[in-house]
Amino acid sequence: MGKHSRRARRGAVAPLGATARRALVVVLLAALASLSAAGAAAAEKYVALGDSYASGTGTRQYTDAGCQRSVYAYPSLIDAQRPDTDLVFAACSGATTSSVLSGQVASLTSDTDIVTISVGGNDAGFSSVITQCALPWPWSCTSHLNDAQAFIRGTLPGRLDSVYAEIARRAPAATVVVLGYPRLFMGVDCNAGTFFSGDELTRMNQTADLLRDVTRARATAAGFAFVDAIPAFTGHAVCSSSEWINGLSNPVGESYHPNRAGHSAGYAPLVRAVIG
Repeated sequence: MGKHSRRARRGAVAPLGATARRALVVVLLAALASLSAAGAAAAEKYVALGDSYASGTGTRQYTDAGCQRSVYAYPSLIDAQRPDTDLVFAACSGATTSSVLSGQVASLTSDTDIVTISVGGNDAGFSSVITQCALPWPWSCTSHLNDAQAFIRGTLPGRLDSVYAEIARRAPAATVVVLGYPRLFMGVDCNAGTFFSGDELTRMNQTADLLRDVTRARATAAGFAFVDAIPAFTGHAVCSSSEWINGLSNPVGESYHPNRAGHSAGYAPLVRAVIG
């Protein structure tokens, strides 16, 4: 055999034996597993807490009947738009500060990156106020409005402080976004079956403003970001030409809650402006 043949043989790569091939496969699998774990670790954990304004009541399509969580609610929309985010959807229709503390905050962990929450409206009995105000004369909701406003000023701040402190304790590194409620009305009542007076509409909006102010103060004191929903929903209240909030609906539970546009064009952009 000549020189060139011997040189070619010396430079050739010998085929891998069975043992070497198995070892290579193990190395490759380990590398893939490491990459997969790194990808999973990079995903942001997003926990959505709160009441019906967070769960999606009003969007008319739910993944569960009890809590009325919806794929059209802002937590689901944000999760879908952020492929690196893993959503834990704990918000539930009817939630109060007490039920958030007794159930929902258990979803928070030290590795939680993002938390959103809307709560306080049910504590203040806002749905009962609306129901009473909707009745025709001679029924009045003056005392209901007075009671709600007194509760918001006197009792709600301490309840919000308790919720926010527990969020901070369980998820100390998280960006926490506290969302306010919109004004529901624009000064007219266009729904058959409701009998709101002009004064009642004004006072209910004033109550929403008070709830906004108190919630913002407590959220700021906790070091959280507060998002005011009132400017975004202005021009889209009940009876407007572009409603983002349902009026009196069937079923009644859908009433006076953000519809799909209220979540997609109202709440979701407000949250994204904070979390990026």
